[in-house]
Amino acid sequence: MLAEPTVAGGAVRREWARFTPAQRLARFGVFLFIVLATVAALRTVDIIPEFLTDAPQQMADMLTRMWPIDFAEFQRGAGRAMLETINIASLGTLITLVMALPVGLLGARNVTPVPALNWLAHVILVTSRSVNSLVWALLFVAFFGPGPLAGTFAIAFRSIGFVGKLLAQSLEECQPGPIEALQAVGAPRTSVLLKGYWPQVKPAFWSIALLRWDINVRESAVLGLVGAGGIGVALQNSMDFFQWDRVALILLMIFAVVVFAEIAVNIIRKKMI
Repeated sequence: MLAEPTVAGGAVRREWARFTPAQRLARFGVFLFIVLATVAALRTVDIIPEFLTDAPQQMADMLTRMWPIDFAEFQRGAGRAMLETINIASLGTLITLVMALPVGLLGARNVTPVPALNWLAHVILVTSRSVNSLVWALLFVAFFGPGPLAGTFAIAFRSIGFVGKLLAQSLEECQPGPIEALQAVGAPRTSVLLKGYWPQVKPAFWSIALLRWDINVRESAVLGLVGAGGIGVALQNSMDFFQWDRVALILLMIFAVVVFAEIAVNIIRKKMI
């Protein structure tokens, strides 16, 4: 910012300032709010100093118990549980795509110019995103009982908000030229969707689907902690019985699958887009 010119010995001298007084006041207000929020959080969080002092010793003791890793647990059931986790994530993602597609179409204002339907779609999308996957899992465990079915529906319902919102945004960003040309020649609504909108949103759609599958693989690994099937069940059982060598194997498997999923998603995305 260039400040008002000042006169020194008959010569005009200009002073430069990085921020205006209003900007400096706003920055001070933001920093003050952050400090006050941090202080309030530290006062409300119940931190026991005794637990902090011996935390390094406890961590070292746990790591000692995790070694050597019990690789035999893979044959006894951990491998099957991990495969179940991948199946939960994959099937849940497929169900998500089926359910999120109509919701995304209703949420796009240029595709569905009906405010009531747009509002209904956004309520569904916000509801899906606002409930954590573990909470969805608890609900479906109560409906269907413990098992992978509850985990699959938890993953599906949690992902609708993510996929549907991004799909609706992609539809709203489409160029209107091809759509108007199709409508001008009297093309039916289905042809407008398939020939006008779909070619423009296709790269974004597959990117969204692959990214969501990658996220679902990570989330499904912990759903078993509340009885929704998968590797989380084996992890919870091993922790309950203090079998830390098996816990180490399960954590290693989760890490390996997450890395593999990341690599696979990148490769598939390059091939398809």
